[in-house]
Amino acid sequence: MASNSSGQEKTEQATPKKLRDARRKGQVPKSADFNASLCLLAGVLYLYIARGSLSEQASKMLGHYFNNYVATPPDTNRVMEIFIGTLTDAFGLMTPLLAVLVIIAMVANVTQFGFLLAPEAIKPKVSKLNPIEGLKKMFSARTLFELLKSILKITLVGIVVFFVAKMKYGQMLKLFYGPPEYLFYKALEALLAILLWGGLTYLAIGIIDLLYQRYAFQKQMRMTKQEVKDEHKQTEGDPQIKSWLKRRQREMLMNMVQQEVPDSTVVVTNPTHYAVALRYETEEGDTAPTVVAKGADYMAQKIKQIAQDHNVPIQENKEVARFLYNNVEIGQEVPPELYQAVAEILAAVYRAK
Repeated sequence: MASNSSGQEKTEQATPKKLRDARRKGQVPKSADFNASLCLLAGVLYLYIARGSLSEQASKMLGHYFNNYVATPPDTNRVMEIFIGTLTDAFGLMTPLLAVLVIIAMVANVTQFGFLLAPEAIKPKVSKLNPIEGLKKMFSARTLFELLKSILKITLVGIVVFFVAKMKYGQMLKLFYGPPEYLFYKALEALLAILLWGGLTYLAIGIIDLLYQRYAFQKQMRMTKQEVKDEHKQTEGDPQIKSWLKRRQREMLMNMVQQEVPDSTVVVTNPTHYAVALRYETEEGDTAPTVVAKGADYMAQKIKQIAQDHNVPIQENKEVARFLYNNVEIGQEVPPELYQAVAEILAAVYRAK
């Protein structure tokens, strides 16, 4: 089982954060063989569909060169003209195929790991220039595995191609007795048959390699229990610090409640879940009732207890208490839409006095 430098075993699955960080660096499970096999088969499919047109164009191109260039003495200008003409014609024949291969390569990448943009993967790194690191990678177990895999891959594909070519050998000999169009057409068919079987074999290897790469990537991304804890602390915060902060917040809130509730005018309750202390002293210049303390559940009970201990009136009004608790911060005045409701509460308090 894998372990890190501290000796702890990597028994935990990679967290979503670690996978996201790896993806930003371009580290995703991928198989070059899977991509290459899909491109090969896509190229075979395109050539099969367009074999008639390609054979005709190739035959015409070859006939053109024989009629116009081979029969005449060559010179420097003639050679350059032949060279440029050959490149132009070849580019015209191959451009659609190249476009198909580019599209299939992009689709193959998306199939493996989705859309990926990883600027960090292309940043220059000094470690890549370190010859010692290069030697370590050259003689690593992974490099040896890749070498053995390449030998096995070439051997399997070579065997398949050999047997298919052997089956087509007799047909290929007969091609030289037909017209040029027939020669190109049948030669392309034979080539496509060889490439098709080789491509299918390569695709099987690519699928196996892709499954292995995903397994190896998951194994590489595993974490120790300590790494999971450390990451949790970084993302969620240290539990001890969070607990200390919550305790300090409760202490500060309790101190404020103990200071403000005794001087409040009335405490409005839910009656059990919420309690909001209001102060409205016109003699002290208050222009509107102000929330001086509020709490829910346990803190609500403490506010009510302190209010009772200091003879502060308690009025039950579920709607007002809930609204004030959820919408008005401590130190803020009651909003105008509650003036009427709060006025009725204060009137009841004044009548009771």
